[in-house]
Amino acid sequence: MELYNKLSKEERIKLIKEAGEKRFTLSFYKYHLIKNLDIFRNFLFVELNKLDVLGRIYVASEGINAQLSLPSKNIDKLKDLIDDITFLNKVRLNIAVEHDDESFLKLKIKIRDKIVADGLKEFDYDLEKNGEHVNAEQFNSLLEDKNTITLDMRNHYESEIGHFKGADLPDVDTFRESLPIINNKYKNQKTKKNILMYCTGGIRCEKASAYLIKNGYKNVYQLEGGIIEYARQIKKYDIENKFIGKNFVFDNRRAERISKQIISFCHQCDEKCDNHVNCNNEACHLLFLQCEKCKIKFDGCCSFDCKEIYSLPIDDQRKLRKGKRNSNKIFKKGRFTHKV
Repeated sequence: MELYNKLSKEERIKLIKEAGEKRFTLSFYKYHLIKNLDIFRNFLFVELNKLDVLGRIYVASEGINAQLSLPSKNIDKLKDLIDDITFLNKVRLNIAVEHDDESFLKLKIKIRDKIVADGLKEFDYDLEKNGEHVNAEQFNSLLEDKNTITLDMRNHYESEIGHFKGADLPDVDTFRESLPIINNKYKNQKTKKNILMYCTGGIRCEKASAYLIKNGYKNVYQLEGGIIEYARQIKKYDIENKFIGKNFVFDNRRAERISKQIISFCHQCDEKCDNHVNCNNEACHLLFLQCEKCKIKFDGCCSFDCKEIYSLPIDDQRKLRKGKRNSNKIFKKGRFTHKV
């Protein structure tokens, strides 16, 4: 019985192209006490593999967080599978705004301690008492209210390319860093202001709102389904779009365009740019913003030093990397401050 991906990215791309089928990208999450994690994980892999589902899924005793790609013809079968799992019955599926047949190239289902790395302890929050969920229209109304503080619960590299007008954008690398910063910053506004928060698909706001309420905040609201669902609703119901730029996503697409504005800048030349790339030097692999001109100039690398390493034969590059830890644990995500 196959319980792990066995194909390379190149092999998967070939299969996708040969199939010639349009694929959907979607996500869902659910906080729920899950027992027998190994059994649940293996069950999911077997059943999803039958539907040609690719993606990244985290399961933990606290729930499930899933980002998927699958042939559009199998969407109803996926819904049936999910609905047959009692605690996932009728769970909201966040359908992507922009689809890409190669958004995911493997099916990875991993057991984690938590489905979101939040740095919180068990008694720091109560998921039975989280913020009031609001739809796109309600969100816009609260956003315009002068008595509202709007919080972006994402990381700096996400909000850099797109965010809601007037939102507070914490300058953090990880979600866990933002919670104590926000609590300390707005502790004197616990009962005076509306606290309105949003994230990509809603999962981080579930924890963040519960955390703030546990710390004495009263009027806490969260965008139902996050930016992904907001984008769907404004299009379907012709609601004014208050989001500027792109929505960062955690798959090979890297972002979905929500509005035409480009609000960020190339990290190397200061030209307007909102295209995230990873440095081609595998020993670096830094995530940063790079325009097309700099992509040519630096050969897809973040610096001339990395370009020099990338120009070496692949065997020489591997020798230089040997014994080093994964770059994601060494390097912080790229930062750039535009000076007007």
